[in-house]
Amino acid sequence: MHPQADSQLNAKKLLLSKWTATSPSNKEKHFLVTKVISPEAPATEIDLIELEAVHSGRRFSLRWRELTDRCRWLQGWQ
Repeated sequence: MHPQADSQLNAKKLLLSKWTATSPSNKEKHFLVTKVISPEAPATEIDLIELEAVHSGRRFSLRWRELTDRCRWLQGWQ
């Protein structure tokens, strides 16, 4: 994980942000954050987001901090 990338991301501002997978599979390269999943306990920090593959429409949940791994994700569509 890259500390500087983590400090630039804010879970509350991830909604509708665009991401590119560095190792695409099934032609799924570009993704959009379609949901920021609120935790059950109100005092708990946001941990999960929902990503949607633009090509297939497939959706899955992911810990938002995983987006800071530049070996797996690049911000924006590239």
